[in-house]
Amino acid sequence: MIRKVVLKNGLRILLMPHASGVAASVLILVGTGSEYEKKSMNGISHFLEHLVFKGTARRPKPGTISQELDSLGAEYNAFTGEEYTGYWAKVQRGKIQKAIDIVSDLYLSPLFNPAEIEKERGVVIEELNLYEDTPSRRVHNVFTELLYGDQPAGWDIGGRKEVIKKISRANLITYRAAHYVPKATVVAVAGHFNERAILAQLKTLFGALPRGAKGKKARIKESQSHPHVAIRFKDSDQSHLVLGVRAFPITDSRRHIVSVLGDILGGGMSSRLFRRIREELGAAYYVRAGAELLQDHGYFSISSGVDHKKINMVIAAILEEMQKLRTALVPESELRKVKDHIAGGVLLGLETADELASFYGGQEIVTGKMISPEELLKKIERVSREEVRTLAQQLFVNRSLNLAVIGPYKHAAPFARLLKL
Repeated sequence: MIRKVVLKNGLRILLMPHASGVAASVLILVGTGSEYEKKSMNGISHFLEHLVFKGTARRPKPGTISQELDSLGAEYNAFTGEEYTGYWAKVQRGKIQKAIDIVSDLYLSPLFNPAEIEKERGVVIEELNLYEDTPSRRVHNVFTELLYGDQPAGWDIGGRKEVIKKISRANLITYRAAHYVPKATVVAVAGHFNERAILAQLKTLFGALPRGAKGKKARIKESQSHPHVAIRFKDSDQSHLVLGVRAFPITDSRRHIVSVLGDILGGGMSSRLFRRIREELGAAYYVRAGAELLQDHGYFSISSGVDHKKINMVIAAILEEMQKLRTALVPESELRKVKDHIAGGVLLGLETADELASFYGGQEIVTGKMISPEELLKKIERVSREEVRTLAQQLFVNRSLNLAVIGPYKHAAPFARLLKL
């Protein structure tokens, strides 16, 4: 059961009670992220997410929030994405009201203490340094920059160091006022809790907030007429690559087909690319494939960390598997296995209260619509072999190929010559 309540100010509440659960979770989602930023403020969404933990009007002393959550035995964190930011906590049954009180405080009344802002700059910059030294993660930023260039979709969610060093308290307050408004906010509570008591608490906490106008994001511009390659030199022990193509927004009816397509190529240890690249070629430890679909754009990508000496071989194998999906129908037995694998992943992933809140809350904040896991799996079940091949033909075309590589390479031309289906 899921109950949606919309307050007069536009804030949405999602309640997902589970009487037999041993835990409960609260998740507050705000419809803003890196794609809502200007270049001069790139990274402010992520910086703000850090700073709300450093003190609120009711909990002004740094460290109080984490101490209170730890004393509840809570799991908790926050995250920033391209289109939304989230704050969450999961606690054992009976403690959810206290957790809601704390997590809501992060949203409602951060202080942005000047001294804490200065200290947290260093923390965020070190986080950026960490990602810079983690090529398996950094290569995805190189890939999105290759796709979208100098616009929000091509910028790093964490921001740029030179920007983080300059963001002021006034910038933070202005940005928060433009985006942290009720109509752009979803509060999801899942697990074991008293529905009437929690709804009353949430209405008291959030009901008096003024409606507020929401800041908008610039629409993403896309065009591509030939394959693109981006190289980042790093004297590493392993090459990391992302090979992918432009796709479509999350509202596109083909989104369920692309889920199947991704699972066929790299959804598990029996997927085509895992078997081909890891088991047969012995060239990589990890191989992944899938789509990242957002409000007005999306892409499909394959990523792997490979032996330097075998990188050309791996790229050729990926392209060959793409071409196979363009020409031949997936065998019925393989399609059956993939659908069962997706179903297992969805249902097993929703066993915990925090994942349940994320499943419904994520849909609501991005699309304003929700479907149940059962409805989702029905749509996956209806995907046909012919639809998979048709989508492969639409997506996997020479002019749309993009390759990002981090490794001991200085020239893109040798890789560009490989990008041909």
